[in-house]
Amino acid sequence: MAELIYHSNPAVTFASNTFINVPTILQFDDTPLVSIVQEVGLGRTTEIPIYHSDGTYLAKVRGTRVYATDDGKLAGVEIRQMATTWVCTVSGRTAFEIHHQSGNAFRTSAELHTPNGYLVKVTDAPQLYDPRGQALHVGGARLVGNVFENVRIGVWLRSDGSLTIGVA
Repeated sequence: MAELIYHSNPAVTFASNTFINVPTILQFDDTPLVSIVQEVGLGRTTEIPIYHSDGTYLAKVRGTRVYATDDGKLAGVEIRQMATTWVCTVSGRTAFEIHHQSGNAFRTSAELHTPNGYLVKVTDAPQLYDPRGQALHVGGARLVGNVFENVRIGVWLRSDGSLTIGVA
């Protein structure tokens, strides 16, 4: 994921695209990978599940915090908080980073695995890799600088390589 910036208003910048009042920014099959949730005392914030390539649910990112799951603790997930960064590692390999910026904004970077072993990378356009590491062609359009507003799902990837954007 190249960039995810959250602002105090309901607008989220994700891979150069802006999502306004969109509860699920990125979904793979039936699994939301980047969602906006209501957090008591914080208002809206992001929620991102972190899976291992074998499908183990390792950690959950909620806002600017990373929480290991019970399975993640068994798998040896380490979460370190530094001055302006949270880092989640598994077996010494960085799985997720959150970089605090001014105010309520933060930036994250990750290569997100799905529960069934697919790998999702997002820069200007989503890239999808099956569990064997084979790239699947996703869409054909380059999504840069778009605004998605008041839709249920912003970007919906499927294991067959199909892509739907702006799902009402």
